[in-house]
Amino acid sequence: MSSIQLPSRDKTILGVMGFIGIISLVSIIRSDDPLYTRFWSSILHNSVYFTLIAMMAIFFICINRTAYAGWAVGFKRVWEAMSQFLWVGFALMFFIALGVYFGWHHLYHWSDAEVVAKDSVLKGKSSFLNKNFYAIVGLGILASWIFFAHKMRSLSIEEDYHDDPKHTRYEKMKFWAAIFLPVAGFSSAVVIWLWLMSVDPHWYSTMFAWYTGASCFVSMIALTILFLIYLKSNGHYHNVNMEHFHDLGKFMFAFSVFWTYLWFSQYMLIWYGNIGEETVYFQTRIREYPVLFYGNLVLNFVLPFLILLRNDTKRKYGTLIVVSMIVFFGHWWDTFQMVKPGTLHTSHEVIMDSNHASTSNVKEIKPSEGSSEHSKTEPASEGHEEAHNDGVPVVGYFIPGLADIGVMLGFLALFFSTTLFFLSRAALVPKSDPFLQESLHHHV
Repeated sequence: MSSIQLPSRDKTILGVMGFIGIISLVSIIRSDDPLYTRFWSSILHNSVYFTLIAMMAIFFICINRTAYAGWAVGFKRVWEAMSQFLWVGFALMFFIALGVYFGWHHLYHWSDAEVVAKDSVLKGKSSFLNKNFYAIVGLGILASWIFFAHKMRSLSIEEDYHDDPKHTRYEKMKFWAAIFLPVAGFSSAVVIWLWLMSVDPHWYSTMFAWYTGASCFVSMIALTILFLIYLKSNGHYHNVNMEHFHDLGKFMFAFSVFWTYLWFSQYMLIWYGNIGEETVYFQTRIREYPVLFYGNLVLNFVLPFLILLRNDTKRKYGTLIVVSMIVFFGHWWDTFQMVKPGTLHTSHEVIMDSNHASTSNVKEIKPSEGSSEHSKTEPASEGHEEAHNDGVPVVGYFIPGLADIGVMLGFLALFFSTTLFFLSRAALVPKSDPFLQESLHHHV
């Protein structure tokens, strides 16, 4: 029932992971193009991924509460602690929103007023895709998630200290959970459109929010499994048995299949409709980013499906650890391909526009003065040529590099540290929850 104390060895490991993340960001900044696109896109990529995982934790708590599900009550404090990363996510997205508002980066093509004025598609979406909406609505939605996550956790902890036969706080949790579920359903779609889909502003898909939500949900389940195995290895959560892990493994298997169903449905409908504004998204990734595109399916469907298909694999710690790591990394990879191609294209457009403006007044070189009969201009910037490299895949955009993985490790250490910090501030098991006995005696 007691809270945890993090061993010094584990603190050192998390510190090393955090240091790797910082060094990786520094190396990206030093080697980046003049617009620092790789740096900003890495911050956006990881911030959105881990923030949505935290949201899915409180979302699943509310689902279980409204469904009267008691199987996970014994370890729900892990999800409550994971959801508190939303505070960190707010700070990270606030930083990105400042960058949008003051023009510190070029992650979104729609943030350039001159570009929007010349583009009928962007002009038509400008009531939604604009700096004020991104900052005020995006951060406002994130703040509402924090409110619900804090409310649910506070009521859960208060319940431990009150012997209430009527379970008043439990009833309050059901009330707030019922409110949050529709709020999360609609608001998550809005921020996913804002944060991720608008990176490719000419493209749209009505299934993208569902697809991204399923991706982050299964990642949350994978991290839950890793957290629980880690805590059990340190002598905690004796009440969590193999049947709990079996159920979590079934969720990971089921939602990996569900994610694949959404992936195929989105692809099939866009392929069948054959509308240029929609097909460009997949054409770009299949032709220019084949490793990302096909690797996404292998990591997030083929491997989890084949490994977890057998019933007994969901009851083995070793298998669950391996598959959870694959799933977590695979959906991080998926988010990478959502962000990187669009931001690279935007930086390309910005650099080309800048070069065009800087060379528009350059005098033509007469044939007698050079070897070519055509007028010459200054070449594109070194950073731009490095990023594209004549179609040759470049680490950091076309595939994740060591620095990108290092940044992910840094964010993972931040997520783990935040979760463990909040876990240490309350009892690991909610002793007064009315469904606790159902969880403690959970069997198939």
